[in-house]
Amino acid sequence: MAAPAVEGATVTALRAVLHRVRLAAERSGRRADDVRVVAVGKTKPASLIDQLYDAGHRRFGENYVQEIIEKAPQLPEDIQWHFIGHLQSNKVKALLTAVPNLTMVEGVDNEKVANNLDRVVSNIGRQPLKVLVQVNTSGEVSKSGVDPSECLDLVKHVKLGCPNLEFSGLMTIGMPDYTSTPENFKTLYNCRAEVCKALGLIESQCELSMGMSGDFEKAIEMGSTSVRIGSTIFGPRDYSKKK
Repeated sequence: MAAPAVEGATVTALRAVLHRVRLAAERSGRRADDVRVVAVGKTKPASLIDQLYDAGHRRFGENYVQEIIEKAPQLPEDIQWHFIGHLQSNKVKALLTAVPNLTMVEGVDNEKVANNLDRVVSNIGRQPLKVLVQVNTSGEVSKSGVDPSECLDLVKHVKLGCPNLEFSGLMTIGMPDYTSTPENFKTLYNCRAEVCKALGLIESQCELSMGMSGDFEKAIEMGSTSVRIGSTIFGPRDYSKKK
């Protein structure tokens, strides 16, 4: 009898997160629809994702290529999958061929992976792939992402040199404990301002994916258009199951 209770709790947790997102959006003068919630199921079984799907949620994310490759075929085809974090160039083809309903890669952090994504998208004949450029806003060596000073150059490469990719905005991971400081969010916000000014974009053409379980409300208040929520919805991670 334990499994249904856990699955029920997951749906309840999702609804609580969506309520908190709505309140945070209202505090920032926006509507809840202006903020995307990506439910990140890292280390969790496909059955829990299926429960959230049945509750009406469609946007899900994974951090490990092997996990998303294994889960996606078990789940409905209209799920909008996001791959989140550093993507190794040698895993691009496996990811794109195994997950035809991959909606977005968050995030591209170097020209090599951008070029590989662009080439594979072309080779397999799928629609252009939405990508976010990942920015290292905390300055930690262990974190992936370009330095804020190099953000514009990578965006230009994606937007002007990768015709099979659709530049959609910027993202940042945050701190080791999955929180960020207001300074991290402000840095990403400033990067967007620089990108929009240089490339003649309006802000709505450049998403800000920032905020996770520990800080998503603050991120929304500071302009986030997409939050990635894992443990607050799914419960603590079980890394013994990491592939």
